[in-house]
Amino acid sequence: MTATGSGPPGGPSAVSGDGARQRLARAQARVVAALVAGAAPPEGFDGERLRVQAASLLAKRRSVVARLRPDAAAAAGPRLAEEFAAYAGAREAPPPGYRADADDFAAWLRARGLMPLEPPGGRSWWRRLR
Repeated sequence: MTATGSGPPGGPSAVSGDGARQRLARAQARVVAALVAGAAPPEGFDGERLRVQAASLLAKRRSVVARLRPDAAAAAGPRLAEEFAAYAGAREAPPPGYRADADDFAAWLRARGLMPLEPPGGRSWWRRLR
């Protein structure tokens, strides 16, 4: 074993390394939960800084979703920030990818009666892009 504590693969340090990785993974999961799901900040983290960063991430997410689904942004209108915050707060974590997030937000608006099932005139918003 060397002075740095590393040894051959599968040796005693590999076992302690696995434990350290698991602890790190759990700590990272707590930070992510605080940033995207409104969980309490983990011990040792500044709650106000995490709150500010979470608000920034939510604004970025809302901006991208509004660009991907302008019909949903239009349906939410001037209450877009409020509606998107309510939508995001009702979920444990964002879906994997902005497109899924945008589609889920549109479905959430529809379920609340804030967005029609079919766009006016029967044309889908994405057909304008062809």
